[in-house]
Amino acid sequence: MRAIVIEDKQLVWAEVPDPEAAEGEVVVDVTASAVNRADVLQRQGFYPPPPGAPAYPGLECSGVISAVGPGVAGHHVGERVCALLAGGGYAERVVVPAGQLLPVPAGLSLVEAASLPEVACTVWSNVVDRDRLRPGETLLVHGGGSGIGTFAVQLGAALGAKVLVTARESKHERLRTLGADLAIDYQKDDFVRSTLHHTDGRGADVVLDIMGAKYLARNIEALAPDGRITVIGMQGGRTAELDLGALMAKRGRVSSTSLRARSAADKARIVTGVRDQVWPLVAAGLIKPIVHSTFPLAEAAAAHELLESNDHFGKILLQR
Repeated sequence: MRAIVIEDKQLVWAEVPDPEAAEGEVVVDVTASAVNRADVLQRQGFYPPPPGAPAYPGLECSGVISAVGPGVAGHHVGERVCALLAGGGYAERVVVPAGQLLPVPAGLSLVEAASLPEVACTVWSNVVDRDRLRPGETLLVHGGGSGIGTFAVQLGAALGAKVLVTARESKHERLRTLGADLAIDYQKDDFVRSTLHHTDGRGADVVLDIMGAKYLARNIEALAPDGRITVIGMQGGRTAELDLGALMAKRGRVSSTSLRARSAADKARIVTGVRDQVWPLVAAGLIKPIVHSTFPLAEAAAAHELLESNDHFGKILLQR
């Protein structure tokens, strides 16, 4: 088969060995995959795949099952699926543990379904499973125009939370359409002041942060009593000073997570939660796939350029 491989930090369309399903796995003929920030980091040499994962990038895909390994029940050849991956989505075929498969949500095309697994699992596992966002609470989302951001805004709104989001001003109207109560221009405005003003001084109950070090102190300032901050990216650096006194005064919590390196069992648990709690919201139209553009799989390099420009809104897909 063919896949996108990384050679000297460049993406190259090349012949690679065909994958084979082992115990508990299936082979999926890929229809579409999606571009994520982690793929860019992997190409740059900063984020190697976990042991056992394919060497080429791609954290999610959609397609049709073409082979079923031993020990797999409940799935069959010809089934349309989407999947959370540890890698290998930039390819014509990929092996997937059966526990990481999801049905194509009702009302979506097979291509659209490729935009959902990684963002849905990331946002649900942090905002819902970890931080227990409740109706009536305030969710602050950084990087609102990204795939993660556009999904988190919709999920927060669907769960009955007040959603605040930071993004470039050019993306504000679309974010309000998705359910954001307030869009903050991070290039001009102080998100701490805006958050406190919009919540009558209380602050955000849950903060979903992609910036890391750069925003740590200000996130604590913007935090409500008993608030929860989860860091899922380090676009603003990895090292910062933590004012424990400020955090204790809020009775707050700061945690950080990643999804890719989790065990297959943990990923299967998250996928089950997404299927049971998020997929009905997608089927009901409360959460929609936000796709900025689609590139042929062989043109993954151009898709990476667009992602790195930050000019996109939502997901960038790769299609066979």
